[in-house]
Formats: sequence, C-alpha cells, structure tokens
Amino acid sequence: MRLLVFGGSFNPLHLGHLVAAEELRAEFGYDLVLLVPSRDPPHKELESDPGASRRLAMLRIAAEGDPELAVDDCELKRSGLSYTIDTLSDIQKRYSIEGKPGLILGDDLVPGFPSWRNPAEIAEAADIVCAHRSREEELPLSFPHRYAHNSMVRISSSMVRERIASGKPFRRLLDPGVFRYIVEHGLYGLR
Repeated sequence: MRLLVFGGSFNPLHLGHLVAAEELRAEFGYDLVLLVPSRDPPHKELESDPGASRRLAMLRIAAEGDPELAVDDCELKRSGLSYTIDTLSDIQKRYSIEGKPGLILGDDLVPGFPSWRNPAEIAEAADIVCAHRSREEELPLSFPHRYAHNSMVRISSSMVRERIASGKPFRRLLDPGVFRYIVEHGLYGLR
C-alpha cells in the first residue's frame, strides 16, 4: 500500500484539508491518506482547542466510509511534543507500506521546515509533498520534495473558529458530519 501522511492540529478539520488530501492522493498515486492529529505541536499553539478527543472524533466522522482516508491517533497516545520524525518511525513499524510514505507539507510550513526536529531524517524517511495553501509560487526547500498542483481552497481552521465564535455562517466550510458534531457539542464558542 502506498501511504500519504497528513498531520496537523485539525482544529477543526475543514473542506480545505479534505480537498488537499483527495487531490494529492490522486496526483501522486497514493492508495490511502492517513490523517494524524497532533497532540502538542512544537511550532504552534492550539487556540480554542476543544481537546484531543474531540478533534479525533471529528476526523473519524469525516473519514468514516471513505476508503481513501484513515485516521491514526499515534501522536495523541504519545506524551510530550508531537514530532514528525517520531510519527513516521511509528507508522513505518505498524503499516505495510510500499516504498517510503509520502508526507504532506503545506506551503505555510515550508519556510520553517529546516528548524523541525531532524529535518534531514524526515526527508530520508518520507517523500515530501508540498501543497499550495496560500500562494501560487513554489517556495524553495533545501530537501528533496515535490510540489503538488492542487487547488487552493482558501479556508483555514482559524477562519472557521473565528466565524463560529462571531456567529457567522460556517456550515459549508466543513464536512456535514463535522458541522453537526460542532453544533451538537457547542464547540469554538458557538452562539
């Protein structure tokens, strides 16, 4: 199986995440996209976090019944900061992967990638696939990588949280099941 790893806080998961997962899987010939929610990301603070169990529940709702998506909670089970190199090592031990797994890296993360823990080891352990999130041009990265030709869906988790907290419409930015979950649990300051 060819596996593409998509890590993030997913706070919350939105349609931009799902479109990128689908397009990158298809473009690079992966069989499955593995969504891996962060427990404690080292490079950003989780704002308005409803808790790891709720972020995980929303991922599972969105992936349910989709043979091209799966969810892995390995980072949530580990204590301490969530480092990509540890996640890749864990996934490679537990999954039967053909070749190296792919690793999605949003273009917003490309400039900071050299400061990640063991970036050279990450680049050795996985094929880095850069996804366009906010810019058309390809940013330089001093590690082997490929840029996707994905659609830029201008949705972010922070935008979704802000819309929810301010009482603005947000239904169409999310998977329907994720929308229902947020409403049922009154997440992100829902009014």
